[in-house]
Amino acid sequence: MLTCGLVGLPLAGKTTIYNVITHAGAATKSYAGGSADLHRAVVPVPDARFDRLVELFHPRKTAPATICVVDLAGVQEGSALDRGVGTGLLTFAADAAALIHVVRGFDGEAVPHPNGNVQPMRDWRMIETELILRDMQVIENRLSRMEKGRNKRTAAEATEVELLERCQAHLMEERPLRSLDLTPGEVKALSGYAFLTLKPEVVVLNGHESQGHDGADLAALAQQDHLGYVRVFGQIEAELAELAPEDRAVFLADLGVDQLGRDRLIAETYRHLGLISFYTVGEDEVKAWTIPAGSTAVQAAGAIHSDLARGFIRAQVVAYDDLMAHGETLAGARQAGRVRLEGRDYIVQDGDVIEIRFNV
Repeated sequence: MLTCGLVGLPLAGKTTIYNVITHAGAATKSYAGGSADLHRAVVPVPDARFDRLVELFHPRKTAPATICVVDLAGVQEGSALDRGVGTGLLTFAADAAALIHVVRGFDGEAVPHPNGNVQPMRDWRMIETELILRDMQVIENRLSRMEKGRNKRTAAEATEVELLERCQAHLMEERPLRSLDLTPGEVKALSGYAFLTLKPEVVVLNGHESQGHDGADLAALAQQDHLGYVRVFGQIEAELAELAPEDRAVFLADLGVDQLGRDRLIAETYRHLGLISFYTVGEDEVKAWTIPAGSTAVQAAGAIHSDLARGFIRAQVVAYDDLMAHGETLAGARQAGRVRLEGRDYIVQDGDVIEIRFNV
């Protein structure tokens, strides 16, 4: 399951964004606390295609794709070097597959902002600096331990030291590791360190519908640095989730958006991480599966169960749009010649409905 950790300065509205995503109703606080309490929720991924397949097949069981969201306490400036609460939070964030970085884009006397008025770019850089410092600390600790056995290093250890020193030099220039030119093998070699600045990051500008912080500079930075980006009107969108769909649509139109913040944010996270969904359907169960884009049919089979990959024979595949266009039934799609048998190297497409044929 995909796990995302929400990070940001105190008062940025992380818990509000958490409530937008999860509808959990977690309490928000209008003060800069240092609590290490964590909010955690597993939520279904919004997916109109999955909902329609459930309507068509009337299964006894449904299993949408899910995402785990963890709301971490605000990271104070200097947390990366503090061995107290901040260090623990950054360590927890290291376990996440991706970071959702919430940046404040609203004014308010009840939530005085550090160092003056609201400046989303400045706030993003403050947290980015903490992430960089935490990664530097990890490298320094590892190199210090390896220095003791310098005269007995193996070739693999020497290669590791060289790679870590490259990373260290890059971080010392205040640049995140995601911008360092690394080979796939080097990325794999670094995976055990759980570097925060190497993780995919989606920036969320937590805005207010009546204020003019449009975050254009932050959006441009996100595009330049290959970050995900979405603007969410946190407070009002948390409330909109409780309205009837027809009433909600009117308010969303007034905000100039056509989807709830949770839908936009989760969709952007999937896009940024390069994830797609495929489906298995039947009277017993309709299930959505999440895999990386570019996965083969045998890899999709393995996502369902290792036995299906081991005994893979063929995949019966029909695109969701083809299924909808031909009577919304497998029989109709088959009659129209839209159901195909694919081999193990077939590249699964987003929205494919798949049945794996296998023999163990």
